[in-house]
Amino acid sequence: MEYPESYELVFQSSAVADDAVVVRRTERAGPGGCPVYEDDTGIVRAEISEHGDVRMLASGGHQAHPFPVTARTPV
Repeated sequence: MEYPESYELVFQSSAVADDAVVVRRTERAGPGGCPVYEDDTGIVRAEISEHGDVRMLASGGHQAHPFPVTARTPV
């Protein structure tokens, strides 16, 4: 399976405008066996399946992701 080099993660919230961050593929795989993507800071990490399913991964203690997240390939 060929995975994209990067995705744009869109954090959806009804209270504020959607927020987006670009993540790039790393050499690591997540718990589901799919590639792990992270932003330039290494704080935002996600495992993204070949179907675009997103599993956010904590990069530190007390980190929670309360909003739904979708992945799209950047234009």
